[in-house]
Amino acid sequence: MPVYSMTGYANSTAQPPKADDGTTLSQASVSVELRSVNGRFLDLSLRMPEELRGLEPQLRELIAARFKRGKIELRINTQRETDGSWPQPHPEQLNRLANLESKVRTWLPQATPLSVHEALNWCKAGGSTTAQLDGPTLEAARACVEGLAESREREGEKLVLILTERIKRLRELADEAEPLLPAVVARQQQRFLERWQEALASTGAASSVPQEALQERALNEAAAFAIRIDVAEELARLRAHLDELTRLLKKGGELGKRLDFLIQELHREANTLGSKSAALELTNVSVEMKVAIEQMREQVQNIE
Repeated sequence: MPVYSMTGYANSTAQPPKADDGTTLSQASVSVELRSVNGRFLDLSLRMPEELRGLEPQLRELIAARFKRGKIELRINTQRETDGSWPQPHPEQLNRLANLESKVRTWLPQATPLSVHEALNWCKAGGSTTAQLDGPTLEAARACVEGLAESREREGEKLVLILTERIKRLRELADEAEPLLPAVVARQQQRFLERWQEALASTGAASSVPQEALQERALNEAAAFAIRIDVAEELARLRAHLDELTRLLKKGGELGKRLDFLIQELHREANTLGSKSAALELTNVSVEMKVAIEQMREQVQNIE
């Protein structure tokens, strides 16, 4: 499955259906726009003419069936021709107008019959334009939803490339840090033993405590210190998180929240690496890791 971004744009237009003679039933058209940005949940905002407000439940259902996350704004605009030309009345319009006039005159016999001018004005206004635009609006909305999905998919492909590059960089940094560990641990352990001997000499404990006991205690303390500054476990967990990130990106689908959790775990391991670092080399590696992870966080927040 592809990976979808939450950022995208699409638009679509449609016109009312044609009459039997091939002409358009009304001088109107509808345009639909969809804009999407990142969001923790699905947040829909619909802006449309009041005459189409009855379609809102269907439009919400249409969008919610296709997208799960993101702040999505739907805009619908209707346009009517205003060039001043008179329309060609269609049988459907005239039949409906005749039925309406008949009903009115049944209840109001004294009502004045419609003139040709009034009938043409009614036809020009569209008569049943609202009903005629319901179908085209839904048709344009469906096309727009598919267009937005394609746009988000294209953006998702770009995000996958960026994240893959950052994952590669983190693996390189982990490979740089691993050979440094034995030498760093040995150096810090030797430094600890030297300070231990200096402390014993300054306090005079070396003369009152057996040498063997002092040596054994020094080795135990040095071993405990080496364990505290060893970051091999952090590097192993970091690589495991990177493997999981790679697997999820290949799998695709709705994985934004899972990726966000893994980014937090990566940041935790990089922080621990920096806090336990006993050498400038490892500190620099930790800083570089945090930079790469923060760049990944910014991209992951845009994934559905």
